[in-house]
Amino acid sequence: MPTASAPRRLPRRTVLKAGGLTALAVPAATAPAFASSLVSPRDEAPDTVYDVIVIGAGYAGVTAARELRAKGLRPLILEARDRIGGRTFTSTFLDQQIEIGAQWIGPTQPLINAELKRYGIGTLSGTPPTRLIMPSGGGFKEFPPDEVDARYGDLMNRLFEGAQDLFPRPTDPLYRKDLVAAADGLSLRDRLDRLRLSADDESWLSGTTAGYSGGSSATGAYTALAQWWSLAGYNVAGYEAVMSQRLAGGMTGLLQAMLNDAGATLRLNSPVVSVADDGGKVKVTVRSGQVYQARAVVVAVPVNVWKSITFRPELPNVHQTATTQGVGVPYSGKLWMQVSGLSDRVAARGAEGSPFTTLLSQANVTGGQLMVGFNSLPVLDGADTGAVQDAVRKFLPDVRVLEVLAHDWGKDPYSQGGWALRRPGQLIAQLPAIQQPQGRVSFASGDIATGWVGFVEGAIESGLRAAQQVLKMTKGARSLTVS
Repeated sequence: MPTASAPRRLPRRTVLKAGGLTALAVPAATAPAFASSLVSPRDEAPDTVYDVIVIGAGYAGVTAARELRAKGLRPLILEARDRIGGRTFTSTFLDQQIEIGAQWIGPTQPLINAELKRYGIGTLSGTPPTRLIMPSGGGFKEFPPDEVDARYGDLMNRLFEGAQDLFPRPTDPLYRKDLVAAADGLSLRDRLDRLRLSADDESWLSGTTAGYSGGSSATGAYTALAQWWSLAGYNVAGYEAVMSQRLAGGMTGLLQAMLNDAGATLRLNSPVVSVADDGGKVKVTVRSGQVYQARAVVVAVPVNVWKSITFRPELPNVHQTATTQGVGVPYSGKLWMQVSGLSDRVAARGAEGSPFTTLLSQANVTGGQLMVGFNSLPVLDGADTGAVQDAVRKFLPDVRVLEVLAHDWGKDPYSQGGWALRRPGQLIAQLPAIQQPQGRVSFASGDIATGWVGFVEGAIESGLRAAQQVLKMTKGARSLTVS
């Protein structure tokens, strides 16, 4: 096997410069009314009581902070990492801007598109691939694009047949609760089995169902993916368009613009270990032992992380069950690779159990091509360039992997999983109870959205809802609008 350079790990201390707090410029028109400030706990008066503490500087938390500041409240944001963004993470690799986390948006996501319009930020569309590689006969082979479009589209239509009956109003997933309740216990594996597909046809779908489920089609709920399909317009063109656009300036660029408007005090490197609500105010303790106080708190970390925080009083049963089961998918690796031996733009789909569920050409770079791969198997170590090359060669036998930058969101202590995809039974069991505050503690995360669960769109929706709840707790001004 040819030698290759060692994989690159994400440089913790250079993340801020590459895609974090201060580096990404925003248009002049977005100059903030209230500048957020990054300060040290040493600057804190010991008896300071904030209006609201937001735990987590991802899209849900920053949205909540911005909306509350607009109503006159003083927010403090506590972020565990040394950067903002949560499961969004703009960085650079091979002199290219890349996304380590969430990467795409689509035209059927009104909230994030409204944010782009507000801040004057455009979108970028990728160049379509010229070669499509799909599962076949236990391996992989190239198929004509027209054949892939027709066959895959037909299979997806079969997979989601009846989705419009389940979700006639996809932003209100319990509108037909009678039908949803009967289907919510089904896993995506159950749905595939009911279709009685040929082995090859199933392999074309199982990479999608297993990939989105974080490794196994048995983990993801059929209703979860069917709601995505419905939100996208009940057709494969709309479904694929959801992942067709990237943000000029990156995901962190938009988030920074929103943070500028939040006028918040921001503390990085401040992982929260406990939240104690005495009925009058809430005390939040971070790992260093520093204690902060506020009239209300927004917990804007992933559901999977709730179990790492001690809540007093304890979380309601629905919240405890959700964080124990997990909502963010368990295995979610994203690998950016410099490869040689490839001149065409390629898109490859894996089957369930394949080392990659998706491989995509992204850009031509010096010495080859930049590719991104999505892995939902714990056995593939993104730090092992040789293993990554072996995995890529199952799809592209002549390709050499030169360099790798990888991040495993499942092993990240501050996410403990990737994007959210509800498990069987969770939609009926969780909504709307999991969205409700407990005392003076509200919850915000794309994991508990009503609509686009697992997307930045859902995080914004959830942040708006949490802001509404805090305004009621603190007797704030008029309500905010959640679309």
